[in-house]
Amino acid sequence: MLERIGITKNLGWGFFGVMLFMMGDGIEAGWLSPFLVDNGLTIQQSAAIFTVYGISIALASWFSGVCSDVFGPKRTMMIGLAVYIIGTAGFITFGFPTMNYEVMLLTYFIKGFGYPLFAYSFLTWVIYKTPARKLSSAVGWFWFAFCAGMMVLGAWYSSYAIQYLGYINTLWSSIFWVCLGTFFALVLNKDTFVKKDVSNYRETMRELVKGITILKSNPRVAAGGVVRVINTLSAYGFPVFLPIHMAQHGIETTAWLQLWGTFFIGNIIFNLVFGFVGDTFGWKNTIIWFGGIGCAIFTPLLFYTPVLTNGSILMTSIVGFIWGGLVAGFVPIGALVPSIAGDEKGAAMSVLNFAAGLSTFVAPAIALAFIGLVGAEGVVWIFSFLYVVSAVIVKFIRVPEEEDMRKSVRVYSESTARVE
Repeated sequence: MLERIGITKNLGWGFFGVMLFMMGDGIEAGWLSPFLVDNGLTIQQSAAIFTVYGISIALASWFSGVCSDVFGPKRTMMIGLAVYIIGTAGFITFGFPTMNYEVMLLTYFIKGFGYPLFAYSFLTWVIYKTPARKLSSAVGWFWFAFCAGMMVLGAWYSSYAIQYLGYINTLWSSIFWVCLGTFFALVLNKDTFVKKDVSNYRETMRELVKGITILKSNPRVAAGGVVRVINTLSAYGFPVFLPIHMAQHGIETTAWLQLWGTFFIGNIIFNLVFGFVGDTFGWKNTIIWFGGIGCAIFTPLLFYTPVLTNGSILMTSIVGFIWGGLVAGFVPIGALVPSIAGDEKGAAMSVLNFAAGLSTFVAPAIALAFIGLVGAEGVVWIFSFLYVVSAVIVKFIRVPEEEDMRKSVRVYSESTARVE
């Protein structure tokens, strides 16, 4: 049954383990920032803690793929677990109780290396072990597990745990969940992985830097990275200005938060849907028409819906649900880019993972850079234009099947010419 739905049988427990790990990682996401501000930190200090956290996530995302190649995904995932526990324990023990800003800055930075090394190394493992015909479906299952753990289960669990355990014990409980996730992903998961054979320090370093050098040696991978950055621009850019826009048209903060959750229920569901669609409709076609063109249409439509409907929550939730689903239309990029990387799938995944982290910086940066010039409405149309650009980029990324077809046509043409 697992094979039929796109999950390689020996990796089945790993998906469940990733979901539990991300549940632990996402426990404090919804309340930590306001809690820090309420307990003495400035908004700037709280923002700085999350900024350094984002930097460490981006760095760990970049190297997760190549580390999986060199050290194997199991060892890389164990490293991710170790740094997560060290960072979390240091944050809770030495920083959080006394609101020690410097300690929290350092320990949260360390913690940020944890989940990318764990989750994205497992994704690399999936890429290597899944047959090409099921690869898009498998990537969809990964993002379903990832998002369900971080955005749904983590928030749901913490909403109850805070009431019964308190804030500090809730944070401590995150270590239990990530360890439980590791048990499922690495102990119950019996699949094996043959890492690359590197015999000395120089070869090890050469493999590790392939996450950078592949950008030059294989421009198609770099193009895929650009598409991955564009993928979540609206998701990370909207929070900068959309809540204010919604409030101006009758949708207050509480309703907006409920709407935002509804949007991402659509995203989680369609991570699966577009995984299957990608394997049947084609990876490139799915990204171009559902991801690129779909988001280009529904990103401004979401902005204009409360204006045109006088703040109708029902209509805004419907349009937003579709928008969240279309953002998932880029899921096959996780299958497309490794397929054009040949034997360097780990390096290709490093580029994609880094691009995912980079999007969290680029999106609000675009919003903040242009909102003073063209307003929120103009920023929305910039996002829409970039989604069209992503569709064009994907159109010109040749996959192996297209190259084989081109070679066959060329050989046939040359042989025909010789006969004539």
